[in-house]
Amino acid sequence: MAWNEPGGGRDPWGGSGDQGPPDLDQVIRNLQNKLGGMFGRGGGGGGRAGGSPAGGLSGRGIGLILGVVAALWAVAGFYIIDPAEEGVVTRFGRYVRTEGAGPHWLPYFIEAVQKVNVQQVRTAEIGFRSSGRTQGVVGSESLMLTQDENIIDVKFAIQYRVKDARDFVFNAVDPDRLLRDVTESAVRETVGRSTMDFVITEGRSAVSSSVQELAQATLDAFRVGLVVTSVNMQDAQPPAQVQESFYDAVKAREDEIRFRNEAEAYANEILPKARGDADAMREQAAAYRARVVAVAEGDASRFVSVLEQYRKAPQVTRERLYLDAIEAVLSNSSKVVLESQGSGNLLYLPLDKLMDRQRGGAGAPAPPPSLDDAARAAASNSEAMRRSREDLRRRDR
Repeated sequence: MAWNEPGGGRDPWGGSGDQGPPDLDQVIRNLQNKLGGMFGRGGGGGGRAGGSPAGGLSGRGIGLILGVVAALWAVAGFYIIDPAEEGVVTRFGRYVRTEGAGPHWLPYFIEAVQKVNVQQVRTAEIGFRSSGRTQGVVGSESLMLTQDENIIDVKFAIQYRVKDARDFVFNAVDPDRLLRDVTESAVRETVGRSTMDFVITEGRSAVSSSVQELAQATLDAFRVGLVVTSVNMQDAQPPAQVQESFYDAVKAREDEIRFRNEAEAYANEILPKARGDADAMREQAAAYRARVVAVAEGDASRFVSVLEQYRKAPQVTRERLYLDAIEAVLSNSSKVVLESQGSGNLLYLPLDKLMDRQRGGAGAPAPPPSLDDAARAAASNSEAMRRSREDLRRRDR
């Protein structure tokens, strides 16, 4: 028979089955007796209801227990936040406030705090892992397609930190994983809009800057409380299957650049010299022009002045012009002037030798006669004079 049916057995409160609901005072006394026994007091029924010594002692024990529990609860609510951290306080799971560095207190079991290091620089890697179980390349994460439909193997290292602790805690289940996915998407978009040569050669810094901007814009849109501090391209090269051919193409491109630089250097060397020669020729032409014009103007002025003098004295001017012309002609010819009047000696001149010397030394000054030549000429003159005297004597006889 059930305990709560009329005429049943005993109820769970210690009464007989035919009684009504248990007495609340009796229940409290039973509880006090049990608590008093815990502190060394007998919990038997010898005590009187409502104010026995045992009952008063049990009340003090309850107060002590409650005090200890309250002290433990109060102590458990103290916590310290480090200088590099921020504390996100929640009340029954709902955001309340964000605490800074220092000691703080909150009601335990009612509020909770989650500490977030906002100054720690974290690292995410795309295409490789520098530590952990998966060192090296991670699958096809590093293989990306460029704009010119080439496959390139790129590796990036991203550094970031927490910007907003509240968003970091509440707006993403795994913010670090989300940042890696967002950065990989930004890398693929940037590489997909660039050519293979640009990414591998001169476009490394531009690609890194574009990846950082795209990733930060996406993170801000998601409000995950992260800020990207730097994006570094660790390596960029073609896949291993085509590396040799690619290196040959790179070498050919380098040779092209070298030849172009050499040609530019040669042009820079020749062109200034040619410009200098052209300037010199122009200067010479200008000087020749000025000289010819000046000579012509001088001749014209002289002719005009001579004409004026000729009009004033024609005969004198005509003789002067004749003498000037004879002087100009004879100054360039070989000539011997002899004065035979008033001398009875016959002068011998070796005209043939003088003419030979003049022909042999045309265009160059004749060398001065030596002492031997002068002596021989004097001796020949003396001999010729002696023979002339003898001839004259014979004729007189």
